[in-house]
Amino acid sequence: MTLAQWAALVVLNIAGAASPGPDILLITRTAIRSRRHAVATVLGIQVGVLFWCTLTVLGFAALLNAFPAVLGFLQLIGGAWLVWMGYGMLSGGLSERKNPPADLEEAAARLGRLRHAFAHGLTTNLSNPKIVLFLSALIAPLLPASPSVGLAIGVVAMLSVSSVVLQLGMALLVSTPTMRRKLLRAGPMIDVVSGIFFIVAGLVLVFNGVEDLQAERRQAKHPVRRPGFVLGKFL
Repeated sequence: MTLAQWAALVVLNIAGAASPGPDILLITRTAIRSRRHAVATVLGIQVGVLFWCTLTVLGFAALLNAFPAVLGFLQLIGGAWLVWMGYGMLSGGLSERKNPPADLEEAAARLGRLRHAFAHGLTTNLSNPKIVLFLSALIAPLLPASPSVGLAIGVVAMLSVSSVVLQLGMALLVSTPTMRRKLLRAGPMIDVVSGIFFIVAGLVLVFNGVEDLQAERRQAKHPVRRPGFVLGKFL
């Protein structure tokens, strides 16, 4: 890959990572309460990013395209999790509107342990398997037909590093004491909005999952020849 191709990969990946979605909302709502919890959330998200990036260079997108039922099942599970998380955020936000935290320390304490923030970040990122299709569309035009192991590792590392730099920088910026004090009162409303977004996003995933499963069932009744599925050629 040329330097221009590496630069294009980084820019497009950062644009995708910065777009509004569950990951960004989760980082924001956590960062306005606690920097440590926000960093833990970002680390959890990035473990998920690393997982999806690795599957992408291994050719997992071909499996999802060849077998819609796999994608459908993953979307059902991920969508249900997002709905559950959204319900928790929504109910928590409504509750905090009646009983807001008195100060920054109490706001951070209500988030619980750091490992819970890490787990929420990880599971939120893993809830949407379609990220593999996005990443595949991103890197497919840039990778050669038979990428080496070194190139594949380099692509995964570049995608992961660029994403973590962006999201960690965002978490550190929002979690400054000045920003946290300004946004503390807005915390409950941010939770309500985030909860509604998570519920809607989860329901969309569930709907898409059901559609993919129904498509697989229709194909089973009227079988067609599937394209072969082969893992990355560098294996």
